Amino acid sequence: MKTIELKFENEEGKTVTISLDAPVEPVDPAAVNTAMDAVIAQNAFFSSGGDLVGKKSARVVERNVTEIEL
Repeated sequence: MKTIELKFENEEGKTVTISLDAPVEPVDPAAVNTAMDAVIAQNAFFSSGGDLVGKKSARVVERNVTEIEL
Protein backbone atom coordinates (compact mmCIF):
# COMPACT_ATOMS: atom_id res chain seq x y z
CA MET A 1 0.00 0.00 0.00
CA LYS A 2 1.35 3.41 -0.94
CA THR A 3 0.60 6.76 0.63
CA ILE A 4 1.80 10.27 -0.03
CA GLU A 5 2.88 12.23 3.03
CA LEU A 6 2.69 16.01 2.90
CA LYS A 7 4.73 17.59 5.68
CA PHE A 8 3.98 21.14 6.81
CA GLU A 9 5.32 23.45 9.50
CA ASN A 10 2.84 24.99 11.94
CA GLU A 11 3.01 28.26 13.87
CA GLU A 12 4.94 26.56 16.69
CA GLY A 13 7.59 25.33 14.24
CA LYS A 14 6.48 21.70 14.59
CA THR A 15 5.94 19.28 11.72
CA VAL A 16 2.38 18.31 10.78
CA THR A 17 1.96 15.34 8.41
CA ILE A 18 -1.08 14.78 6.20
CA SER A 19 -1.19 11.29 4.65
CA LEU A 20 -3.29 10.39 1.62
CA ASP A 21 -3.80 6.87 0.26
CA ALA A 22 -3.18 5.73 -3.30
CA PRO A 23 -1.28 8.66 -4.83
CA VAL A 24 -1.38 9.07 -8.59
CA GLU A 25 1.90 7.84 -10.03
CA PRO A 26 4.20 9.02 -11.32
CA VAL A 27 3.90 11.83 -8.79
CA ASP A 28 3.98 15.30 -10.36
CA PRO A 29 6.13 17.51 -8.08
CA ALA A 30 4.58 20.71 -9.49
CA ALA A 31 1.05 19.45 -8.70
CA VAL A 32 2.09 18.46 -5.17
CA ASN A 33 3.67 21.88 -4.64
CA THR A 34 0.52 23.64 -5.89
CA ALA A 35 -1.72 21.47 -3.69
CA MET A 36 0.40 22.18 -0.61
CA ASP A 37 0.30 25.92 -1.34
CA ALA A 38 -3.51 25.69 -1.58
CA VAL A 39 -3.76 23.87 1.76
CA ILE A 40 -1.78 26.67 3.41
CA ALA A 41 -3.58 29.51 1.60
CA GLN A 42 -7.05 28.16 2.38
CA ASN A 43 -6.14 27.31 5.99
CA ALA A 44 -7.69 23.90 5.22
CA PHE A 45 -6.34 22.07 8.28
CA PHE A 46 -5.85 23.02 11.91
CA SER A 47 -3.13 21.60 14.14
CA SER A 48 -2.73 21.76 17.92
CA GLY A 49 0.26 24.03 17.29
CA GLY A 50 -1.70 26.53 15.23
CA ASP A 51 -2.16 27.16 11.53
CA LEU A 52 0.01 25.55 8.87
CA VAL A 53 2.45 28.22 7.75
CA GLY A 54 5.03 26.50 5.53
CA LYS A 55 5.94 23.46 3.45
CA LYS A 56 8.64 21.09 4.70
CA SER A 57 8.59 18.08 2.38
CA ALA A 58 6.53 15.50 0.52
CA ARG A 59 7.22 11.83 -0.03
CA VAL A 60 5.64 8.62 -1.26
CA VAL A 61 5.80 5.80 1.28
CA GLU A 62 5.25 2.15 0.47
CA ARG A 63 4.38 -0.18 3.31
CA ASN A 64 4.48 -3.94 3.06
CA VAL A 65 2.73 -6.02 5.71
CA THR A 66 3.19 -9.75 6.04
CA GLU A 67 0.90 -11.55 8.45
CA ILE A 68 2.48 -14.19 10.67
CA GLU A 69 0.42 -17.29 11.26
CA LEU A 70 0.31 -18.28 14.92
